[in-house]
Amino acid sequence: MDNMYEKVLESTRYIKSKIDLMPKIGVVLGSGLGDLVDSIENKEYINYEDIPNFPRSTVKGHNGRLVFGKIKDTYVLAMQGRFHYFEGYTMKEVAYPIYVMKQLGIEKVIITNACGGINTSFKPGTLMIINDFINLVSDNPLIGINDERFGTRFPDMSEPFKLELIDKAKKIADEIGVEYKEGVYAGVMGPYYETAAEIRSIRNQGGDAVGMSTVPETIAANYLGIDVLGISCITNMATGIQKQKHSHENVIEIAQKASIDFFRWIAKVIEAMDEIKR
Repeated sequence: MDNMYEKVLESTRYIKSKIDLMPKIGVVLGSGLGDLVDSIENKEYINYEDIPNFPRSTVKGHNGRLVFGKIKDTYVLAMQGRFHYFEGYTMKEVAYPIYVMKQLGIEKVIITNACGGINTSFKPGTLMIINDFINLVSDNPLIGINDERFGTRFPDMSEPFKLELIDKAKKIADEIGVEYKEGVYAGVMGPYYETAAEIRSIRNQGGDAVGMSTVPETIAANYLGIDVLGISCITNMATGIQKQKHSHENVIEIAQKASIDFFRWIAKVIEAMDEIKR
């Protein structure tokens, strides 16, 4: 993306012209999880199509707007709809909103997704804290000439998901009685559901879950100095593990069924994140 820094500043100026109070916490909502915005109070919306240089959501279950407001006493910015490499966007375009979040003052972000389970201890509806990722796409948002105004040429990725946030999320889940698992998320290109042979390969590489998002945003956030918490909703078991055929409609249905515990958990985590100083 040419002149990316200037484009990000243009997007940021537009958003700031519409919203007075800028939050420090962002949330990226995956397929079927967009209804979290129902729990946000004093909502203000900005459609992606109105923001200069912003991509557009094309996938069912992704509304395509920024939502500003409060969860309890904490101001948040939620992305109701995200972008994927398989939609034809470059990796920089997929991660573009994270660059904008940084310029808006976001310090911590919760990145969520709906994905397939590889670990056989999982089942549809399982919530998984992501403790690491595997990038199985031969591309990422940092490829190209580096702009030092964003970040360093070679960012560290030894803690892509902030351990302090993981520990906080676990503690809260235990306190409120939300069941969860923990594991490694493997990011693939899509948009097809993986073959059984691919799933066997990903399992051998250490993947517990597989999906078509999250990795580019996580890479960009770490590069920009934003702390990340990743949470997956396992909506189906991967090919070769489950017997029935896959469908996006089923992914959304299972995500929505799991959303009660998910939303309850996320709300408490956001409240606790606001108390953690950088």
